[in-house]
Amino acid sequence: MPDLIHVNYATTGESTSIDALGMREMQARAYAARASQYLLLKAPPASGKSRALMFIALDKLHHQGLKKAIIAVPERSIGGSFNSTPLSKHGFFSDWTVPPQHNLCTPGSDAGKVGAFKDFLAGDGRILICTHATLRFAFEQLDSAAFNGCLLAVDEFHHVSGSEDSRLGELVRGIMSGSTAHLVAMTGSYFRGDSQPVLLPEDEAKFTGVTYNYYEQLNGYEHLKSLGIGYHFYQGRYLSAIADVLDTDRKTILHIPHVRAGESTKDKHGEVDTILDLIGTVEFTDPATGVLHVKRKTDGKIIKVADLVDDDANRRDRVVGYLRKMEKPEDMDLIIALGMAKEGFDWKFCEHALTVGYRGSLTEVIQIIGRCTRDSVGKKHAQFTNLIAQPDAKDTDVAISVNNMLKAITCSLLMEQVLAPVIKFKPKQDGEVTPKGEIRVKGLKGATTERVKKIIEQDINDLKAAILSDDAVTKAIAGIVDPGVLNKVLIPKVIETKYPQLTKDEQEQVRQHVVADSVIRGGEIEVVGDKRFIRMAGQFINIDDLSIDLIDSINPFQRAYEILSKDVNAPTLKVIQDCIAATRIQMTDEEVRELFPKIKPFVQEKGRPPNINALDPQEQRMAQALIFIQKLRRQRGK
Repeated sequence: MPDLIHVNYATTGESTSIDALGMREMQARAYAARASQYLLLKAPPASGKSRALMFIALDKLHHQGLKKAIIAVPERSIGGSFNSTPLSKHGFFSDWTVPPQHNLCTPGSDAGKVGAFKDFLAGDGRILICTHATLRFAFEQLDSAAFNGCLLAVDEFHHVSGSEDSRLGELVRGIMSGSTAHLVAMTGSYFRGDSQPVLLPEDEAKFTGVTYNYYEQLNGYEHLKSLGIGYHFYQGRYLSAIADVLDTDRKTILHIPHVRAGESTKDKHGEVDTILDLIGTVEFTDPATGVLHVKRKTDGKIIKVADLVDDDANRRDRVVGYLRKMEKPEDMDLIIALGMAKEGFDWKFCEHALTVGYRGSLTEVIQIIGRCTRDSVGKKHAQFTNLIAQPDAKDTDVAISVNNMLKAITCSLLMEQVLAPVIKFKPKQDGEVTPKGEIRVKGLKGATTERVKKIIEQDINDLKAAILSDDAVTKAIAGIVDPGVLNKVLIPKVIETKYPQLTKDEQEQVRQHVVADSVIRGGEIEVVGDKRFIRMAGQFINIDDLSIDLIDSINPFQRAYEILSKDVNAPTLKVIQDCIAATRIQMTDEEVRELFPKIKPFVQEKGRPPNINALDPQEQRMAQALIFIQKLRRQRGK
């Protein structure tokens, strides 16, 4: 199956080159905001967030009067990203030094490390590294005021939740309200896999945001020239299809399904053994590192494999220790994992992230894709492949299969938006020609308030994640929802939920910008002579003719539906659409108002009313709207 997304990059080197202080472009941008008490840094994997924190923390300790810096990471293995680093050799005023006794990301229970955490606060130490769990346990025994004069940096900040049930979220809110502490929140994906916000709006408003997007990062690499994101559909057991997508000539991280997932055989060790058998014969296991040496059946080449599914903690720790120290491409060929090797895991030589089954959240997918998008010598292309079960009408779990397929493709739609260049839109006046390098849209509302400007400039991808996580929006991928209903009814509901503090006019400004951005980023711009055209919904449109009414008539996710309908057979597509129809949302007044004006033109063009049994799902929906209207008229007649 071809890639759903394929992006080429200019390899400018701008995102990896360093300035006179030893900072990359993203790090310098974050450092410029170092005086903020609350700083929210959103930047992709491999952009250098760990080192950016070091620069900021040292400035706060040396120049802003803070006494201590505490860095909290979600798991012990990520703590290594904050080890002592000689920053001064590249021009910075100080080195980053973490004494061994203040690195609590070591073996042992988090609860048992609370004493060391409290001793650090009471003593003369300056920098401490710990896990989120250690931080939570310590906070339960401390008053918020104990963090006065401290910098608290929370890595992978999307683990925080605005929910009252979130212990980490409650900790952040407690420190903000009950202490003078400074906070640095760092994340590569500022959204969660559930419906909860990371921060409540009133708390988020206190943070200074620094955003460095995926396109800036990847376009500024030296070596990586392209990224592909694609899907491979299978029927039956995934182990019978995995050989079609597993290429051991490419450095690969393979994530097998969780044992509770429908794709799992419920025997994770047996799955690993089957995969190894598909590759070849295990010659031996290195006793020092735990790495498997597999003789490939096709040519006899030895393939080095790391088994992170192994339940033996001692063997797994040896493998993890080896992976942390890898320096050359030939050190590893394939990593087989289940719950590990995701966020914070660094293997810069990885070329292919191969994942079996739908993952539980957009955040997890973005983390997995980030494992293969690091820049390294000789790596020109990175690839993410999701092996997904194809729905079968005979399958008793067909609804689950359909839901997983649509959500998996939804993740790709989000990544397509995230990985594309940022586009800035402006309202267009009558008769005005769109200047080169800009997109101007007739009828587009300009951003009239600072709240709207911030959402458009900094939070547009986070909003898209919320939109694409909405079940009603997901149905649009299968062509069930009319574009007008999607753009004018469903998307506004998500905006209202995410930003309840906005006025109706502000919500409409945000709606127009997010829809325009989604439609145009999902299109293809071509230059013909002195004119620019954009391909949207199967037609080329002169950019000078763009209007918000035209954009609202287009499904932003149309291309995904086109690919889906082309790459699955007609019976499968029918299964998908029937399954969605069976669980379709009820007809709302808003949807009726959007569909009703389209019925008359349809009748004039076709010479008949819309047919409820039509193959086209949008015609079916218009027919249902007509029935709904007729029913209302009968009721009013009574």
